[in-house]
Amino acid sequence: MTVRKDLDEGLEQLRTLLMEMGGRVESSLEQAMTSLVNTDTVLAKQIIDKDMELNRIEEQISEIGAKLIATQQPVAKDLRSVLIAFRMANDLERMGDLSVDIAKVTVRMEGQPLIKPLIDLPRMAEISQTMIHESIQSYIREDVDLAYKMAKDDDTVDALYSQIFRELFSLMVENPKTISQAMLLSFVGRYIERIADYATNIGENAVYLVTGKRPDLNR
Repeated sequence: MTVRKDLDEGLEQLRTLLMEMGGRVESSLEQAMTSLVNTDTVLAKQIIDKDMELNRIEEQISEIGAKLIATQQPVAKDLRSVLIAFRMANDLERMGDLSVDIAKVTVRMEGQPLIKPLIDLPRMAEISQTMIHESIQSYIREDVDLAYKMAKDDDTVDALYSQIFRELFSLMVENPKTISQAMLLSFVGRYIERIADYATNIGENAVYLVTGKRPDLNR
């Protein structure tokens, strides 16, 4: 009983840390977009300075997971849960890096006026924030249906990114003076699109946890 209790407690620690990471990534993405929309370089620099916090949590997850494997020798679904926690932590850390990249775009723009109102980029970010939250919940709750929702949401994000890219390209053609900022904004779209991809990866892992088979939700 003690072995099972120790294993359950370790798995619960992993789930708690993953939820903390997810919350921090959601907040970082939201703040990064706020900094961009408001061309707020002060906020952007604060986001960049907090980047190491996610690395610290990822290290904790690695240490706990490695200890569980070494001392508890989990098998089957328990082992999958630990291995998936490693992958999720890595995906979340990369999402955090991409949010920092968005903040860095704000800094590079140096407070210059936006060449167009930002509507679709914040919408992309909003959907991606929801994906981050729901992908982690699909793992915590072992909710396969919620995990499969990632594929539909990812398609929406991809469609918005394509639309943004076309609009920015048209702006660059019409007015070459917009090229520099338009390129930066297109990078932001790509960063958000990648965040959605990583959230979809987590959804795939949630399905793998429950079924032992990994679907392809990111087509």
